[in-house]
Amino acid sequence: MSLRELARVVQTSEVTVRRDVRALEAEGLLDRRHGGAVLPGGFTRESGFPQKSHLATAEKTAIADLAAGLVEEGEAIVVGAGTTTQELARRLARVPGLTVVTNSLLVAQALAHANRVEVVMTGGTLRGSNYALVGSGAEQSLQGLRVSKAFLSGSGLTAERGLSTSNMLSASVDRALVQAAAEVVVLADHTKLGTDTMFQTVPTDLITRLVTDEPPAHDDRAATELQALADQGVQIAVAGASGSPGGDQVPAGRRAPLPGPRRGHVPGSSPLRSTTGLGDPASPDRGRVADLRRR
Repeated sequence: MSLRELARVVQTSEVTVRRDVRALEAEGLLDRRHGGAVLPGGFTRESGFPQKSHLATAEKTAIADLAAGLVEEGEAIVVGAGTTTQELARRLARVPGLTVVTNSLLVAQALAHANRVEVVMTGGTLRGSNYALVGSGAEQSLQGLRVSKAFLSGSGLTAERGLSTSNMLSASVDRALVQAAAEVVVLADHTKLGTDTMFQTVPTDLITRLVTDEPPAHDDRAATELQALADQGVQIAVAGASGSPGGDQVPAGRRAPLPGPRRGHVPGSSPLRSTTGLGDPASPDRGRVADLRRR
């Protein structure tokens, strides 16, 4: 759980929660992670869908709203498993002529009644903890596939290793999804920034774009990680969310400038939409992540 959610549940400040989390870690009752805490052994342990579905819900909604703007009418895309990608799928139901290839039963379910969207499921073995199809059947069904974009989530994201997950089978299928796409879009809320888990799925140099939410004011580590990702050429889009305990409204659609050349860009495809003008190529802020720390 994130420190923000812990503070909300126990109705106290994040400062108090941070102090208590340090004390609990000293007793071996939990492991601290960037912006939150997990059960002991969290480096290899993966939470199931019921637990994940209640984490950072406002942030995931804002991320999905912004990421949906990347998808154009008539595109063919792949969407990986995860609670954030499930939120994205709900918004993709309104995109006409879309073809979505997925190994996630939850993504397919979200699009099941979208008359103008074609859903293609991979083969594979059902992994019940996240309702995803994994294994050699899933990977073989993706061979020879080519789509414009892949939308993936994971358990952690760092500038050093890129996107990672705690499960070997899930990581292997995610890598196959990446191979099928011209661009890779990672959806990760701020609690995953700076977190490293066991199996790498997408190295940083293969990530075209990251869609995330605005880190809390005190979370310098997340802001530093975002800047490090931008320095390596990842395009950063920061979505607004009203997830703070005080109910502060962050303007929706805020985004950072697009640093450096657009790697993996498909001619004719659209860049991230901006409601703030920060993506203007002539902007003096181009090439760095702007406005991530509150002043």
